[in-house]
Amino acid sequence: MEQLSPMDASFLYFETANAPMHIGAVAIYDQSTVEGGVLGFKEILKNYEKRLHLARAFRQRVVRVPLNLDHPYWLEDPDFDLEYHVRHIALPRPGDWRQLCIQVARLHARPLDTARPLWEFTVIEGLDNVEGLPKGSFAIVSKVHHAAIDGVSGAEMTAAIHDLAPDATPAPPESPWLPEREPTAVELLSRTTVNNVRQPFKLARVVAESVPALARVGIGLTAGKLKRVGPVPRTRFNGQVSPHRVFDGRSFRLNDIRAIKNAVEGATVNDAVIAIIGGALRKYLEAKNELPKQSLIAMAPISVRSPDQKKAAGNQVSAMSVAVRSDIADPLDRLVAVFESTTNSKEMTNAIGASTLTDYSQFIPSTVAGLAARLYTNLGIANRITPIFNTVITNIPGPQIPLYMTGARLVTQFGLGPILDGMGIIHPVFSYCGEITISFTSCREMLPDPAFYAGCIEESFNELLAATKGKEVKTGAGARAGIARAAKPADVVTGGKAPAGEAKPAADAPEPKRAAARKPARKKAAPRSPGKVSSANPAEPEASAPVEAAQ
Repeated sequence: MEQLSPMDASFLYFETANAPMHIGAVAIYDQSTVEGGVLGFKEILKNYEKRLHLARAFRQRVVRVPLNLDHPYWLEDPDFDLEYHVRHIALPRPGDWRQLCIQVARLHARPLDTARPLWEFTVIEGLDNVEGLPKGSFAIVSKVHHAAIDGVSGAEMTAAIHDLAPDATPAPPESPWLPEREPTAVELLSRTTVNNVRQPFKLARVVAESVPALARVGIGLTAGKLKRVGPVPRTRFNGQVSPHRVFDGRSFRLNDIRAIKNAVEGATVNDAVIAIIGGALRKYLEAKNELPKQSLIAMAPISVRSPDQKKAAGNQVSAMSVAVRSDIADPLDRLVAVFESTTNSKEMTNAIGASTLTDYSQFIPSTVAGLAARLYTNLGIANRITPIFNTVITNIPGPQIPLYMTGARLVTQFGLGPILDGMGIIHPVFSYCGEITISFTSCREMLPDPAFYAGCIEESFNELLAATKGKEVKTGAGARAGIARAAKPADVVTGGKAPAGEAKPAADAPEPKRAAARKPARKKAAPRSPGKVSSANPAEPEASAPVEAAQ
């Protein structure tokens, strides 16, 4: 029996009726790669049963300490029932993208049963009218509690059910699985006594280690080498959330995203994605006459896993704040400003120490954390205080080679994330097989028109791709960058014909990729319409390196 870390446990404490704290994904598969061309639900169940030993989260449930006097424990569940966790439904006809998004949102809105292992997979068939998908495709919507995994360990769980070839078989377990006996209250309380004795010594050590970091930050701010991110404006996404959710997303060629980031010296794929999302938020709020003068601020999770923790379960994350520069209309200027913002945020994070947040999370009080979360919701405090950030942008790098589940090829996947009072929209970013997907989960009351916002993401991408074609912005990548430059970016090189001062977006800029099944590799991409998804070509992966993680 293993105890949850304080950070893992915090996701249980902060869960409320309107804000379940699970993450997940919508994975879409092509069953034509299965022997015989048809994959039955029973075959999926049998395959999962053979792989339960490959990820601990599959059969572990939470055991709480009496009166919440200490953090809970993981127990190998003696009553584990695979068929409870893997379900099977179908979309009604016509089975289009909009129907899939609505069904995904409904599934994601429901909290997980904390008396069972904290995950559910739902197989959805009937995707007959989703443009761009191979015939007979199906989706699997996954939900896993944030207490069990973060983005990195979630990738390990994903790896447990996928193979590199359609006919691969999993390695058998090294030893038989043994369920655990549920501990008595006396046993749990005896462990609590030992843990509570150790806490003051741990706190003294963490405080002593953080003093030099705070001194570095103070010196950096005083000298002007570091800049605070903000202020954080209040938007429609910073109030109380309802229990209802919306979901949608768009897919793009990873090579196009790289072409965008290459236009600004030193910029990363993450910078390009943040600039796209910043442009989308700007378009959406501008359409509602709600665009604030200040830039919206995003929280970007950072993995702080050491090499020896890569296969560990649970959460090993910190965070940094980034201005998405929604206050800048010009796409290229916004990308430059985002690069400067992320450069400053990384320097601030390095000065503080990326693991400081994780270190202090050890002291979250188990007895009052849940009560504090309920009071925060019941008193509507999110509506009264200044927001800490406006959205979350989390980037989960994936493999650039095809994956198979029970023989079916993974075509594409979109992320799902939790929202909570004060932060009503999250943008998970997935990369896989030459493709990058930008999706969002939000509150239905805050964002009642998800298809319109998905269109804003696509328009923002189109504009940024056109604005960066043939451009090269010299930023002095090694220089320390501030946030505040909002005028013209640094020198723009247009490729050799027109003077820099006369540069305009090229009239023959390529149109963005159509989110449809990929044709032969070098064919020009066509415009996409909402609801189309890209079918990554397994024979011709477009990139071999993973997307940079958010850090």
